[in-house]
Amino acid sequence: MIIGARDKIKMETVKDLKVIIYNPQDKNNQIVKNFLKLKNKIFFNYQDETFLEKIIFSLKEKGYKSKEVLILKKFPGRIYQKCPGSPKMICCNYRLLNTCFDCLYDCTYCFLNFYLNSFGIIQFINLDQISDEIKKNLDINHHFIYRLGTGEFTDSLMMDETTGLAKKFIKESLPFKNIMLEFKTKSKNISHLLNIKEKGNTVLAWSLNTTKAIKSYEKGTALLAQRLEAARQAGQAGFYLAFHFDPIIIYKNFMKEYLQIVDRLFQTINPDQVVWISLGGFRYAKDFKKIIRAKFPEEQLTTAEMFPGLDEKYRYFKKNRVEIYTNLKEKILSYTKKPFIYLCMESSEVWQAVFGVKYNSSEDLEKNFSIHLNQNFLHLDC
Repeated sequence: MIIGARDKIKMETVKDLKVIIYNPQDKNNQIVKNFLKLKNKIFFNYQDETFLEKIIFSLKEKGYKSKEVLILKKFPGRIYQKCPGSPKMICCNYRLLNTCFDCLYDCTYCFLNFYLNSFGIIQFINLDQISDEIKKNLDINHHFIYRLGTGEFTDSLMMDETTGLAKKFIKESLPFKNIMLEFKTKSKNISHLLNIKEKGNTVLAWSLNTTKAIKSYEKGTALLAQRLEAARQAGQAGFYLAFHFDPIIIYKNFMKEYLQIVDRLFQTINPDQVVWISLGGFRYAKDFKKIIRAKFPEEQLTTAEMFPGLDEKYRYFKKNRVEIYTNLKEKILSYTKKPFIYLCMESSEVWQAVFGVKYNSSEDLEKNFSIHLNQNFLHLDC
């Protein structure tokens, strides 16, 4: 699905939304009620999908941009799913909760540019029984550690002070001792969570990138310094922490700048609170280049020398990726050996070159991940 170019606007917080659309039959839903309390918004209500399409057509005609519009509706599909990963690659078998589609932020490299052709940010409202989804899909009486998150198709915390979902999910996950609930963000939006007393195994996580990459490719997101300060506050409040160096982008002097981020990170937060760190090079599907060039004509990401891998996604040369991952791994290990460091969507050969570990399947990785988390953090009886 190819998406036409959209005019560029800067969206940073829920305050930047201009239009909120909802079904009046849902007016007593807590998420809907929270958004209806917001000031300086234009509200529309719809009775059915045909009426919704007419509202969207009218908004487009009036010049409203997709990211300025929030649509509140029920999700007709599966709230819970396993991350699909990438064919022929070793993946971590992350579990997902589908809470929202699309994002306030406008990251050039985001795969949502490829997959989402709908208008507006769609916030799902039928999220009342997350504990039931957990019990139905995961073995909660086992000592296998599951990682569960909401940030695959959106930013977990970009509007959370209004949705209230993180606080709700944290409370619902408390009985499940082998579930680690991750909220991944590029924002600094955590102040409303800091006073939560019972945090369980909650992980607040940040995508980290260089100042150059953030400025060039992560429009609307928090600055690196703001993300690190938010992480410091989260750690001080007692949350587990996680970080994602993904996508790593190659440009002149990039390696020096990524290594400096590691220094700044561990000079800011307590290393013992970091449960995992992921590393992943910039990659894209075959048809993605023309999509992001249509939307971002000035982008330089796809001008790099890249070749298709086993999953047919374009990546930097294997030797370059191995060198990048090895440098970052060694830098992280110079500060701490507690977090589980892993590669996102990489081949078994790259894993072996970087870590000296041969994974034959994603299940092998997930098992090692679980053992590491149990031994270093949760200490569940086996």
